[in-house]
Amino acid sequence: MVKDMSKVVSIMGIPFNNLSKQKLIDKLFNQEMTKGFIVTANPEIVMETRSNEDYKNCILKADYVIADGIGVIIASKWIKQPLQERIPGFELMMEMIKYASSKGKSCYFLGANEAVNLKAVENLKIQFPDLIIAGHHHGFFDLDDRKIAEQVQEASPDFIFVALGMPKQEQWIAKNIDSFSKGIFMGVGGSFDVAAGEVKRAPDIWIKLNLEWLYRLIKQPFRWKRILKVFEFIFRIILKKY
Repeated sequence: MVKDMSKVVSIMGIPFNNLSKQKLIDKLFNQEMTKGFIVTANPEIVMETRSNEDYKNCILKADYVIADGIGVIIASKWIKQPLQERIPGFELMMEMIKYASSKGKSCYFLGANEAVNLKAVENLKIQFPDLIIAGHHHGFFDLDDRKIAEQVQEASPDFIFVALGMPKQEQWIAKNIDSFSKGIFMGVGGSFDVAAGEVKRAPDIWIKLNLEWLYRLIKQPFRWKRILKVFEFIFRIILKKY
């Protein structure tokens, strides 16, 4: 896969692909991409790259860096290089699963705890009866454990969804992707929790108003420190203190 550098907007040194959700899907599916690394980056991820050079290099290794967070969209508008739209990681994952189901492609689900991982796979199989599950494994393992990567390789999946949370999920992908002959890799954070029914997404009206972050904060007050990172991100953009 050749890194797509068309229409890139740099925010704090992270190159975001300026694509609509539909255009991204067209590039992934109509061009039959067989190997690649997708990052859906929010302000928290961008801020982490400021203090973690290794993590930044992992993000820069991605073929596509997509804006998943209204804070990134606001920042792009402030620097007068507006990104077309926010593309939530969960929605992109579901589009990829839908495509895989319709085309006889297989998926591997790596991450979350064992119960959530299994429930997510079961629910997705109910929603997409034709989905081929190449395999699944919980996320409680050492990132340096080559056996896990080898296990995924042996399953030969077309799509690999990694739910280890940041920075671990992107670090694991960047560390192992070169040893795979095929597979589209994407870090999906808490998406397995949503797929398992453990966490509910915000109602559509909240999502349309770009207030999903506020809904999550109301439902999960312990996230307040993460929300502070978003505001720090915005202030740094405004003050040009990158």
